[in-house]
Amino acid sequence: MEPLGLVVHGKAEPFSTALRSLVNNPRYSDVRFVVGQERQEVFAHRCLLACRCNFFQRLLGTEPGPGVPSPVVLSTVPTEAFLAVLEFLYTNSVKLHRHSVAVTFGLGQLQERCVAFIEAHSQEALRTRGFLELSAAALLPLLRSDKLCVDEAELVRAARSWARVGAAVLERPVAEVAAPVVKELRLALLAPAELSALEEQNRQEPLIPVEQIVEAWKCHALRRGDEARGAPCRRRRGTLPREHHRFLDLSFK
Repeated sequence: MEPLGLVVHGKAEPFSTALRSLVNNPRYSDVRFVVGQERQEVFAHRCLLACRCNFFQRLLGTEPGPGVPSPVVLSTVPTEAFLAVLEFLYTNSVKLHRHSVAVTFGLGQLQERCVAFIEAHSQEALRTRGFLELSAAALLPLLRSDKLCVDEAELVRAARSWARVGAAVLERPVAEVAAPVVKELRLALLAPAELSALEEQNRQEPLIPVEQIVEAWKCHALRRGDEARGAPCRRRRGTLPREHHRFLDLSFK
């Protein structure tokens, strides 16, 4: 049996600082990105990205040919968000801001931190361009969260704005773009007057399936949440109290 060796741990801070100096640094860079609508050039290092993130491993899996490789174009990714992801990949830490939490490239730990950040700064985050540029897959965990500090009426408006932007970019109907995410909106939390206004707006600009609105009215008609127990009737952290909530026997979880 071989004797146990001595494990030497260096200081983490100088190591992190050294790697942070390589973020968007053309020195030794072997891959370039053109990011955002501004088409900003960003420099990175292929081996580091590939070993840290499956998304980049797939993206950069092909060996570059001879000569100067063409840049990787990520025109739909906000530059600040992309740089935040790079900093996390290089140093395993990043300071999040409300403009830099839109893209996580499948990094589970970073995604969890981003969701927690948005939960704590919900109203600010919903008003950013980054929110409007979220993919449906990125928006779903937010709409499923009980900890969003925002009222449902404002969340419905934000979802409509998000769907309008996606519809314009993808050249698809608003309702089609919204379909994967609107089912997570908790319409039964809205007061009858709010639900009537939403129903009328939905006739003019379809966003939410009629069946989903009918289920919300059912909760009001029965004055109980038994028929839609669970997420559709569960309050969020930022849900404003309404008179009918006492009939739904709601408790924040």
